[in-house]
Amino acid sequence: MSVTNSTTHIGSVCIPNRVALAPMAGICDKTYRRLAKEQGVGLVCTEMVSAKGLLYENEKTARMIQVLPEEHPVSVQLFGREPEVLAAAAERVAAAGADIVDLNMGCPVAKVVRNGEGSALMKDPALAARIVRAMVQAVAIPVTVKLRLGWDAASRNAPEVAARLEDAGAAALVVHGRTREQLYAGRADWDAVGAVVRAVSIPVWGNGDVTDGPSARRLLEQTGCVGVAVGRAALGYPFVFREILHYLETGEELPPPSREERAAMMLRHLRDLAEEKGAAVAVREMRTHAVGYLRGLRGSAAIRRELMRADSIARWGELIARIAAPD
Repeated sequence: MSVTNSTTHIGSVCIPNRVALAPMAGICDKTYRRLAKEQGVGLVCTEMVSAKGLLYENEKTARMIQVLPEEHPVSVQLFGREPEVLAAAAERVAAAGADIVDLNMGCPVAKVVRNGEGSALMKDPALAARIVRAMVQAVAIPVTVKLRLGWDAASRNAPEVAARLEDAGAAALVVHGRTREQLYAGRADWDAVGAVVRAVSIPVWGNGDVTDGPSARRLLEQTGCVGVAVGRAALGYPFVFREILHYLETGEELPPPSREERAAMMLRHLRDLAEEKGAAVAVREMRTHAVGYLRGLRGSAAIRRELMRADSIARWGELIARIAAPD
């Protein structure tokens, strides 16, 4: 099966292949989206952005919806629960140059769901549909939704919710194959994702447990999804996108990147992130990515422990140099 050069569409937006970067809080900043694009990913999405924060003119929130020319096509994800607020925020997103605006119905974090936002909207399909309808009426760009299978095992209502969202005007869906109750534990239920595909006529992208080319192909074949959205497997490993695309095109797995290539990418990631957010934030956030960059490398455990304690760009640079040329 070759999908690398097989384009797909979300509304009027052409996606050059069938692999997307899933939105992840604290991860999908401009720096990382640029790295993912260079590795061939077809669609990138921002981390989730507060709709109210945009309307309150919060400076940090406003920066989160800034997009770079090289990112397109790019989606901006919003979270909230008030239709009129999300509609107004969608207008801001469209004005900022995004190609797509996405509604978050998947975030399982307690501080989000206790406000009735994120995956808590799975418990109120009528409200979710009103939100999508308001957003669709407010903007000319496609409106998409990322959702879960349901709130818990007793309420796996994703097919029914998906049908209501399609009726409200959603242009596409991304379905994570777990309930909110599961968080990220257990295996993603791809058969349940396939049930969502069969319940609607709009494109559905699958998410959950896609870690490499073979798993991406299995999800596509098992579910009938038009594409895969990769999340946690991309942490500190933007190379996953070129690996998946190569496998989907050729059926062959690429060799993993060398120590030197990983170190060079890690150093660039660090420096670009420092330029975007400042050195202190860059050092702190790179700790999350370090595990992915170092996974599988001989002797990496000791360097990782030192990276967790390092508090300056200079020290990180010294340790990254050791990754490329171990003692």
